[in-house]
Amino acid sequence: MSETVEMIHEDALPGEERTLDPKPEWEPRYPGSGRLAGKVALITGADSGIGRAVAALFAREGADIGILYLLEDADAEETRRIVEAEGRRAITIKADVGSKKMCDGAVEQLMSEFGRIDILVNNAGEQHPDKDITDISEEQLRRTFQTNIFGMFFMTQAARPHLENGAAIINCTSITAYQGEKELLDYSSTKGAITAFTRSLSENLVGKGIRVNAVAPGPIWTPLNPSGGASPEKLATFGEGTPMGRPGQPNEVAPSFLFLACEDSSYMSGQVLHPNGGTVVNG
Repeated sequence: MSETVEMIHEDALPGEERTLDPKPEWEPRYPGSGRLAGKVALITGADSGIGRAVAALFAREGADIGILYLLEDADAEETRRIVEAEGRRAITIKADVGSKKMCDGAVEQLMSEFGRIDILVNNAGEQHPDKDITDISEEQLRRTFQTNIFGMFFMTQAARPHLENGAAIINCTSITAYQGEKELLDYSSTKGAITAFTRSLSENLVGKGIRVNAVAPGPIWTPLNPSGGASPEKLATFGEGTPMGRPGQPNEVAPSFLFLACEDSSYMSGQVLHPNGGTVVNG
């Protein structure tokens, strides 16, 4: 059996954006100003949700985009159409970030097409709700860590030889790393690891002129939760517990990624931004 078949799982995640009602809002909210002109960005999980909104905004700001995705071909093609409508180049790369071999291949494909990589956005992730720790199978535990944190290591290892002075890495962590979430024990644990990874990787690379930061969204309306990433009870009131009383939209999160990708944040590394609807967290 090939590695591709072994790695790609068969549950409903990450889910298709085109089937959601209401649709997540991905459109950039303002005209571009060339803040990423001439740059190339590789975005994992860019077929939908936050990843799609980041791809759209980066393209509007002048970047060419590598769209890395797991299974959802139609969603990935739609993201490519969105990027190309902004006048930028895009390629779709079907790969599982939990496989080091696939991550190496994804970066090779991007370099073959564009010849450079300036921005790596480690956004892909998965979550599975469980009410009790004894409900989490060994397979699920290993898989969640493999996707959410091993995948960031693999992607960064693959991209590192091509990242030069001025490059940026942005990781997607979560409010659950700071508050915890009783039904997402394994997912929250990986997000805590991502926060520590971000800080440590920043220390490792900052002297080489490569900045590493993260974004920790709160509840955002993407395919992940309604496709099985949240229990029906949680989904019924999704986002209502935030101070703003609603879930966020992907295009409310994407500007945080843009800020960390461009020169506006030139004096920031090892930091985390918190688009979470007003919840105050430390760190």
